Amino acid sequence: MAEESSRTDALIARARADAPVLLATALVAGVTLVAGLNPWSVLAFVLVMTVAVFWPRSERVQDLPVEHQEETERDENALHQVSATLAALDIPAMVLSDDAAVQFQNRAAERAFGEAVLGAHISSLLRSPGILDMVRETIATNAANQIEHSERLPSERVYIVRICPVDIPQGMNDGETQRLFVLSFRDISELRRIDRMRSDFVANASHELRTPLASLRGFIETIQGPAKSDHKAQERFLAIMLDQATRMSRLVDDLLSLSRLELKSHIAPDAKVDLVPLLEHVRDSLLPLAEDVGVEIELHLPEGKAEVTGDRDELHEVFENLIENACKYGQEGQKVDVYVKTVPGDPVEVSVVDKGPGIAAEHVPRLTERFYRVSVEDSRSKKGTGLGLAIVKHILTRHRARLIVKSELGKGTEFTVRF
Repeated sequence: MAEESSRTDALIARARADAPVLLATALVAGVTLVAGLNPWSVLAFVLVMTVAVFWPRSERVQDLPVEHQEETERDENALHQVSATLAALDIPAMVLSDDAAVQFQNRAAERAFGEAVLGAHISSLLRSPGILDMVRETIATNAANQIEHSERLPSERVYIVRICPVDIPQGMNDGETQRLFVLSFRDISELRRIDRMRSDFVANASHELRTPLASLRGFIETIQGPAKSDHKAQERFLAIMLDQATRMSRLVDDLLSLSRLELKSHIAPDAKVDLVPLLEHVRDSLLPLAEDVGVEIELHLPEGKAEVTGDRDELHEVFENLIENACKYGQEGQKVDVYVKTVPGDPVEVSVVDKGPGIAAEHVPRLTERFYRVSVEDSRSKKGTGLGLAIVKHILTRHRARLIVKSELGKGTEFTVRF
């Protein structure tokens, strides 16, 4: 009975609220009947308007009491603020409900893991058992947690994945909240790569210095002992010792050069350098080496100047390294070509091309790493320190230039510097 009374009261309230509409309907019906319109048409019109007035309608926000409208707007504003904040972050982030369903995902997360179906369980997007266990544990305990997560495909990435509960204000009453969980991913791949490079550098530098030092020590002990009176042996050993000392000196010089470049890598040079006379000077200085290995260095220079902004001494070191490497490692081709491209409106390019054995594709991306060698024995036999291309890369970075490497086995290698 109470329910029927409530419905009756609601209908009466509806009729009172829409009384103007009902009165207008009756007035229109009377006028049309007097005017001679078909009575059935008038009856149909009255029925349609009456049904429209009394048909059950879902409550709209504007029909709600003022306090309910404020409550709804407050909840929406709180969720909007959280979403807007996470959307502005450049790290992947998601908002999960207390049943681990995805409620929001920012652009960075979409780029990293693909687009999630909102309302779907997090396992539909991320399959890592470690992440899923962490999410379950945090939802159960309401305690923040984090793990380190690595991915191999499509590329190797390492993330610090953190989940933290957050309370969103809900309703008008103080202290009434909704518990959500923010899942964030901080990419530390570059930090891991730098740590690995630092460890490799220390290990390689120690090894490169230890080898000639051991050789020097051994020959000194031999000269002081068994070969103390053997002048021919002493002469031969001293020549080897000089060679090893020279190797250590080159290595130390390259390490110091790298350190100097790193200290001023953020300062771009501002002087004008004409590459035409600079490349001619580099070729002249490398002619003795080229003759020793049976290689001809040919320059293909433009008419007039080829000016770039840079440091003359550092650019000399860049092209000396590139042309020297081309002579040493591409000597089978017996020729090294150096091309300078100057097209108005385009960047200046210098290409050093050899006709040697080429470099396998898997080695090309790592050529500029410190101490990285395609062939260790071949590099040492040619008195390389393994730091030449690393120095080239650092100098070009300071000059805001790029090093582009193209190589094919059996057809040679091309190093291009694009300013």
